[in-house]
Amino acid sequence: MTLMDRLKAQIRLEGPMTVAQYMTACLHDPDAGYYATRPRLGAEGDFITAPLVSQMFGELIGLWCAETWSRMGRPARVTLAEVGPGDGTLINDALRALKLAPDFLAAADLWLVEPSSPLRDRQAEALAGAALEPRWADGLAGLPVENPAILIANEVLDCLPVRQFQRIETGWAERLVGLGEDGELGFGLARRPLDRALPEAPLGALVEVSAGQEAFAAQVAGRVMRQGGAGLLIDYGRAEPGFGDTLQALKGHERLSPLATPGEADLTVHADFPAVLAAARAEGAQAGLLTQRAFLLRLGIAERAGALARARPAQADKLFRQLDRLIGEAQMGELFKVACIHAPGLVPPAFEAA
Repeated sequence: MTLMDRLKAQIRLEGPMTVAQYMTACLHDPDAGYYATRPRLGAEGDFITAPLVSQMFGELIGLWCAETWSRMGRPARVTLAEVGPGDGTLINDALRALKLAPDFLAAADLWLVEPSSPLRDRQAEALAGAALEPRWADGLAGLPVENPAILIANEVLDCLPVRQFQRIETGWAERLVGLGEDGELGFGLARRPLDRALPEAPLGALVEVSAGQEAFAAQVAGRVMRQGGAGLLIDYGRAEPGFGDTLQALKGHERLSPLATPGEADLTVHADFPAVLAAARAEGAQAGLLTQRAFLLRLGIAERAGALARARPAQADKLFRQLDRLIGEAQMGELFKVACIHAPGLVPPAFEAA
């Protein structure tokens, strides 16, 4: 029985499910969920992330980690953790750059937070012979608690489930996934208006609320408050509160209906950075936000691209195309944001004036 068949059977038995429940099933069902069974990254897969665009991305983040550690007072031991490491490209590029910071490598213990068995295998292969040997945890709670931590999460918030609510004449109603008259999956609204506080909005407006994104930010903030350190959360999303349906499915780099192929496509939503920052600050942590363009430019990506182009003149055009994709205003530069959650008193690189 396919995941589609099982979801239809569940809805017939139990009634419509929330969008959050549907996302969780599609991404994490142990037998047929996308990340549990068939994650496909890269040019031949379903989507490309920034580390796969250019080595410069991971290299600069690696050096950001070393400088952050230095500004923390160079503690003797530090946990270097990546959440959702994908195929291991980002951390592998970071570790290669960190050979320029041997003192940091000597202090760091590498942890990868990854529940997906297929992706753990790819990460182990990518990091064979790397400067640090990784250990794995299923979630943030599995990371060590005795040392300060530097945590990286690239495109993690976007795959955390959201609930969706639509403004109707009598208030707000939750958007649900149910079955249409034809027996196929379809979107509908709960019959009973929602009894909860949501912002004023015009009739028909849709708002997304992600307890998962907020909880993740709170966990990161709680950790850096208890242990010291910083977390870097990079994703596409909005910097101001807003409305709109951002749920999308990607398969073979093409967008399709989120209801079309449960478990066979990557489902994502935009990160709600205002809610993420608010959740972090509620834990007592400090938090800043930059566009990916501003963050990478402050770290010197333009200079790095120029140096690589001079060293490899035959690849100069390719390098500058990669640079434009990472920081171009019409590319990833403005849509993607970088949130930094850190302990009070620490000023991580690039966030001095954020």
